[in-house]
Amino acid sequence: MNLAEQLANLPRATLGFWPTPLTFLQKLSEELQGPRIWLKRDDCSGLATGGNKTRKLEYLLGAAKAQGADAVVTFGALQSNHARQTAAAAAVAGLPCHLLLSRQVPRKSKTYETQGNRLFNRIFHAQTEAFDADDQDGLRNALQELRAQYGKLFVIPAGGSNAIGALGYVQAAAEIQTQCQAQNIALSHVLHASSSAGTQAGLIAGFQALHLEQDGAPETAPKVIGFNVYHPDPATLTSRIGALLEDLHSAYPWLPKVASQAIQVNHAYLGEGYGLPSDETLEAIRMVAQMEGILFDPVYSGKALAGMIDQISVGAFRDAEDVVFIHTGGVQALNAYSELF
Repeated sequence: MNLAEQLANLPRATLGFWPTPLTFLQKLSEELQGPRIWLKRDDCSGLATGGNKTRKLEYLLGAAKAQGADAVVTFGALQSNHARQTAAAAAVAGLPCHLLLSRQVPRKSKTYETQGNRLFNRIFHAQTEAFDADDQDGLRNALQELRAQYGKLFVIPAGGSNAIGALGYVQAAAEIQTQCQAQNIALSHVLHASSSAGTQAGLIAGFQALHLEQDGAPETAPKVIGFNVYHPDPATLTSRIGALLEDLHSAYPWLPKVASQAIQVNHAYLGEGYGLPSDETLEAIRMVAQMEGILFDPVYSGKALAGMIDQISVGAFRDAEDVVFIHTGGVQALNAYSELF
């Protein structure tokens, strides 16, 4: 069976609108005088105003339903985009949803505590508990209480980033390749914000599986470059991607074993840390909003956007005809950072 047939055999919930658009950013491309820039609009995936986690949650909620889950629980930062989309996915599935969130970002404003994704979580009626970043005991105790409360509690890791969730971006790789072929796009580089590793691992595995089918040469797959937006040590992200790729191959042997050279992480644009946008991030958000009419978030894609702009400006992709940038969503968090604008 080919990749599409293998994926079709797995439990999957219907949550998103596919395919998401792949649009040409003409003004930005002309401004930077580099390769043509194509934006994969996973911010338009449909669930809870969109985002990359919709793809992961289709497989995660499919597995939850197949296992007869009584409720779902997941984790994240206070303004987690993943938590917001999990709350919406659980509502679609008719399952109680619990969010165990940590105050990982040193922001104390009322808007950060109550607006943005926090507002969406309340509307979706997710049961939320918030913990200080160092309160690991409180987090563990809350999870134990939920396990005792429900017979079958389906636990989704932060970011939805396990082997099941990463399948969403294995499937996305095939979607991107099909769109690029239809639009005569030279698919050589795929860029995105990288944090919990699931998006990047899924893309790498998916593209390599497709090229293994087509020409028997997975090394000809496009380069997937993740801009680190979370980890103080980039080696941590690289290690997580590698471990997840191994998990994917182990759980789904029809996905190839991936060499470590395929994992590419750019650490240069993390700035002061997770959830703390740099001046360059804010400028990139304003620039593309005013040039292309598209909003980016200050935590994930906005930070990666600033990285892409700078990399093109210094000639990093001078030999590429096209680059594909994945918009992973998260613009809901702009309201929580409103004072910065």
